Amino acid sequence: MDSSITRRDALRRCAAALPAASLASAAPRRLTRAESFLGIHFDFHAGPDCKEVGKNTTPAMIEAIIDMVHPDYLQIDCKGHPGYSSYPTKVGNPAPGIIGDPLRLWREVTARRGVALYVHYSGVIDNHAAAKPGWAVVKADGKPHEGATSFFGPYVDQLMIPQLREIAGYGIDGIWIDGDCWGAVADYSEAALKAFRDETGIEDVPRKAGEPHWFEFLEFNRRAYRKYARHYITEVKKTNPEFQICSNWAYTDHMPEPVTLPVDFLSGDLDHQNAVNSARMAARYLARQGKTWDMMAWSFTIKPTRKPKNAAQLQREAAIVLASGGGFQAYFTQNRDGAVRVNELSVMAEVAQFCRARQALCHHAEPVPQIGVLFSTAAHYRRINGLFNRSHPQVDGILQALVESQHSVEVVSESQLQGRLSEYPLIVVPECEFLEPKFKDSLTDYARAGGNLLLIGPKTAALFATETPSMVKFGRGKIASILAQADREALSEIVRQLFPQPMVEVTGSQTVDVSVAGNKGKLLVHLINTSGPHRTESIVESIAPIGPLQVSIRLPKKPAKVTLEPSGQVPQSVWRDGQLTLTVPKLEIHQMVVVHS
Repeated sequence: MDSSITRRDALRRCAAALPAASLASAAPRRLTRAESFLGIHFDFHAGPDCKEVGKNTTPAMIEAIIDMVHPDYLQIDCKGHPGYSSYPTKVGNPAPGIIGDPLRLWREVTARRGVALYVHYSGVIDNHAAAKPGWAVVKADGKPHEGATSFFGPYVDQLMIPQLREIAGYGIDGIWIDGDCWGAVADYSEAALKAFRDETGIEDVPRKAGEPHWFEFLEFNRRAYRKYARHYITEVKKTNPEFQICSNWAYTDHMPEPVTLPVDFLSGDLDHQNAVNSARMAARYLARQGKTWDMMAWSFTIKPTRKPKNAAQLQREAAIVLASGGGFQAYFTQNRDGAVRVNELSVMAEVAQFCRARQALCHHAEPVPQIGVLFSTAAHYRRINGLFNRSHPQVDGILQALVESQHSVEVVSESQLQGRLSEYPLIVVPECEFLEPKFKDSLTDYARAGGNLLLIGPKTAALFATETPSMVKFGRGKIASILAQADREALSEIVRQLFPQPMVEVTGSQTVDVSVAGNKGKLLVHLINTSGPHRTESIVESIAPIGPLQVSIRLPKKPAKVTLEPSGQVPQSVWRDGQLTLTVPKLEIHQMVVVHS
């Protein structure tokens, strides 16, 4: 018999024999998610074809991952969208074949190494559970949904909560619940319709967009999702208060609203085809949500064929996230038996080094208000035809046009602007058909008090009864509107007229993203090379350097020191009339001009 197999099985048996409490007491301290910066996500969405899960999951494999990348946490498969669990669950639906207890083995090794362990778990989407009578959402045509479970059925109490408690009992640090808010759909089950009628008094339930009370029906289903999520989080926290819970894409640009549920952190996986623009939007929105957050990049693309990304492409995606103060993780798939292809992780080791070199300055930094692009929660929920969809082309278009003209931009909602409007020299309102009257009044008060307001599109202008495309004085501030479609240059010119003296100006390339942040008393000017076909090509084979770049920074006093980071280089600079000017000779992917006060 192979001695390595004997040792492996012995380790499995030893790990299985150790209770979770013993593992925890013997292990070095692990970082909480709020303290964590860098992770790796693995999943494989186990299904009926998975008959040898755990066969090739070994301590050596897990150790190799940790030694290669040195992550703060790992996130591994537990239950994917098909609904089959990849560990020997006693309360859920295990994959057809599981050898030993791979989840316990992952916990034993990561605990011994002081690495936090989270699991990937599909929430609302569970094909196995949805196949049970009465467990699925009922669609508008009266047929059961193929994968989405109902908030009004037994799923959450009979399967989800018991299973989350079972997982927490392994000593797992927390859970990243996938297919939850973004998987939620409107429910026409008898229980849902009765609840809707009882709650609203509306008898005629709409079946499609455009019918009366469509918005009210979607809002009812959104409230039902929040009630369901609050229920499972609260119940699990009663028995496992230290178990950290996140619902993928909750309180991001998919669900752009104030954080009201007791989630422990926020996260989302970027578009694998168009990750630069996905990250530009999501990271800027998350930066002002007041919760620890991270973004996950896919380490590969699947269209037109599955192909891995190189280190440079992932480093750029990471840079956009880090520039907004977030943590970063990348997604790699597991084999159908749950084993990890460790040889694929060399690219992640390079990405990890790139991120770690920037961690001290970037992590938990906060943006410095310059231009705020409004992402209206009220307008978004009235426009989309689903519950929590990532569909906001008007905001996307304005954001991209501004960042590609080297403006430092945030994406902010009504709740994020509350009490803070005056911090922004310029607020841009992309085209929308609705704003809450009180918030609209707040915007006009902002302009009247000296702020600058730019309205995009005739529908937006009509909300403010502004019929002219020209710029008008409004109190101590200005209001301008663009009624016709404007290209990037025209938009940027109007922005320059409204906001002629931004804190930072960068020239020398139109393919550099600029953003300004502050951290620990330092001012950070992020420069990110966004050249190349990142919009049209899912794989970018290489990123050509750009530069030289001329950087001008308006400051209230002469800085004590200026450095280029992470290299630590001290550039030649000139201080004159309240402005610091310097040249960045070459930008590979990401650099920071750091102003030390």
